[in-house]
Amino acid sequence: MSRRHSFYARPLLAAVATVTVLAGTAAAAPADSSPGRYTATAAALDDTYYQDALGKTGAELKAALHTIISDQTKLSYDQVWDALKATDEDPANSSNVVLLYTGRSQSKNDNGGGSGQWNREHVWAKSHGDFGTSTGPGTDIHHLRPEDVQVNSMRGNKDFDNGGSELGDAPGNFTDGDSFEPRDEVKGDVARMILYMAVRYEGNDSFADLEPNDQVDNGSAPKMGKLSVLKQWSQEDPPDTFEKRRNDVIFEQFQHNRNPFIDHPEWVGSIW
Repeated sequence: MSRRHSFYARPLLAAVATVTVLAGTAAAAPADSSPGRYTATAAALDDTYYQDALGKTGAELKAALHTIISDQTKLSYDQVWDALKATDEDPANSSNVVLLYTGRSQSKNDNGGGSGQWNREHVWAKSHGDFGTSTGPGTDIHHLRPEDVQVNSMRGNKDFDNGGSELGDAPGNFTDGDSFEPRDEVKGDVARMILYMAVRYEGNDSFADLEPNDQVDNGSAPKMGKLSVLKQWSQEDPPDTFEKRRNDVIFEQFQHNRNPFIDHPEWVGSIW
């Protein structure tokens, strides 16, 4: 079951892979997101962080990016709580976080497992590869996001695809028996998180080799779909200021690695 979408009224600047390296507290939103600032900081990252990936495509690009982003600080699952309070802070209210699927702004301290609270959503479902909450993919905050407890449960471990019935508790999100479709404003965010995981975890660090495929209902296999839809979402919903700032905060304050598909969305098509 599928629907047609009219995608996104995002600002034109969101189509550019802006990188604004933050120095200081996680509370501050980017002070300057002008094209000139992007050019300077993006060039700096390409000359340093991404220098070994430039000029490559396909499997060579994927391998180079894997080496780059595997150099990271790993968090415990308990540390994820505090990290998400910084990475997903509401730019309009520093006491709150923004929940991924609902888009609701909620108190940072209203986290836990109770009805109406927010908890830690694994965008790459932790059962797909059976990594649970182990330090590594289970605690990698590039794909962990705050989400309403009930909505997190409704998503469960479903793959991503278009279609289904709209969630009463989260308008704009849809689900059926084997897939979940997030709201339009975060479709690209979801896609880039899934593809980050596929590059970061290649089966050489005691965890499964995570890979996207073009199907749903993947069960416990280390696969997530639907790749063709994820590629579409990444293209039609380019990185926005919130997503770019989140990447910067993770890099500067927590894991010290980046999601390359936020900095270079064109690399999605170069690899897949």
